[in-house]
Amino acid sequence: MAQFFMIHPDNPQLRLIREAVKIVKDGGLIVYPTDSCYALGCALGDKAAMERLLAVRQLDLKHHLTLVCADLSELSTYAKVDNRQFRLLKAATPGSYTFILEATREVPRRTLNPKRSTIGLRVPENPVALALLAELGEPILSCTLLLPGDSEPLTDPYEIRDRLERSVDLVIDGGWCGLEPTTVIDMTDGVELVRRGKGDPARFGF
Repeated sequence: MAQFFMIHPDNPQLRLIREAVKIVKDGGLIVYPTDSCYALGCALGDKAAMERLLAVRQLDLKHHLTLVCADLSELSTYAKVDNRQFRLLKAATPGSYTFILEATREVPRRTLNPKRSTIGLRVPENPVALALLAELGEPILSCTLLLPGDSEPLTDPYEIRDRLERSVDLVIDGGWCGLEPTTVIDMTDGVELVRRGKGDPARFGF
């Protein structure tokens, strides 16, 4: 049965953040808030937890998973970023964007798109997510909480608990996140708009 933490959306309680991070480090799969919508997340280095995440969403790795990072310097540890890309990323982070970039060797191969060696990366603008990342000290491997057969992401933490109480280890109620997922920008070969979402694509000329 999943645990359920109510964490203040603006002033996260450190005790609960530490308990949530312990669950992640112990191999747990969690639901947590971001600046776009709720996400599923687990430790980057935990293969079994990643497989559980994929099973909940019924995904394979043709779907880009995302490394949710604490800041731009952490993002550049896990992605190959040139000076032009860095300037674009700096202008748009933190924010509701996911960037597809070529991964560095710091990223486990099993998490990558199998044909392209790419990964999604983002820096959220959400106090709960940022507190989790600061305490964890590394990115959270994540994907949007959009369950098979649903047309929109889940937004109500109590409904999330009811539907996933046997599939995840923790549901964090961090308040209203909204329904729009991130805007996805592929930066591996120029700049390409993959998905329009909450982040304004006009920032990138779309």
